[in-house]
Amino acid sequence: MSTAKKEVKRVTTHVLQRMKENNEKISMLTAYDYSMAKIYDEAGIDVILVGDSASNVMAGHETTLPITLDQMIYHAQSVVRGIKRALVVVDLPFGTYQGDSKKALQSAIRIMKESGAHAVKLEGGKKISDSIERILKAGVPVMGHLGLTPQSIYKFGTYTVRAKEEEEAKTLLSDIKLLEEIGCFGVVLEKIPAKLGKEASESIHIPTIGIGAGKHTDGQVLVSHDVLGITKEFNPRFLRRYMNLYEDIKGAIENYISDVKAQDFPSEEEQY
Repeated sequence: MSTAKKEVKRVTTHVLQRMKENNEKISMLTAYDYSMAKIYDEAGIDVILVGDSASNVMAGHETTLPITLDQMIYHAQSVVRGIKRALVVVDLPFGTYQGDSKKALQSAIRIMKESGAHAVKLEGGKKISDSIERILKAGVPVMGHLGLTPQSIYKFGTYTVRAKEEEEAKTLLSDIKLLEEIGCFGVVLEKIPAKLGKEASESIHIPTIGIGAGKHTDGQVLVSHDVLGITKEFNPRFLRRYMNLYEDIKGAIENYISDVKAQDFPSEEEQY
């Protein structure tokens, strides 16, 4: 059992920093509703990300772009009600912070005030540094996100590994140091070479959380629907499925339907 799970009543940004310094890996998963957040929290997860991946796994959109700020706040409210220990980080959705630092601050404040979450996450480095700085100056903790940034999918045109070329790798290393300097408490590194994930993590003092960034980041994050096997189509190299809930749930529902059709449910014992 991890030191954090045994000793920490509430995970904070300070706790995450201490975990990095003690070389204790940080566990992070996405959640979008009360029931799942409650389970993850009781299991001892360190960080819950209310990800804009809700656009995909909850709403069925092809990308993360359609989800709105109001929808993210709704999901965050539900998650916060289910946790007692984990740090809750909420994605600022596409269109709520790019190019307008005042709008970015307003978006972050709405999330913090209306959901009770503990921090926000933004995708990008130098190009959005004005927005990050403005949010930080208002006292809102910010987690960065570099590498593959799904909100920029139409710019990239693909979900392939980022920063394989030297120039893009240099930009990432520059951006991650900038995010540390301006005050981010941590950075997600998505789908980059493991060697770069290690170099980036060792180049800064704040924690890095990897998703497809190798084993040398300070923690790992995955989308919970992928981990639990609720999704079937998404099969990147970095994903490890710990369950096959799609088939388990489907089988349970089939059994329920069969019992209803056969008048086996409810039984005499299941009636008043």
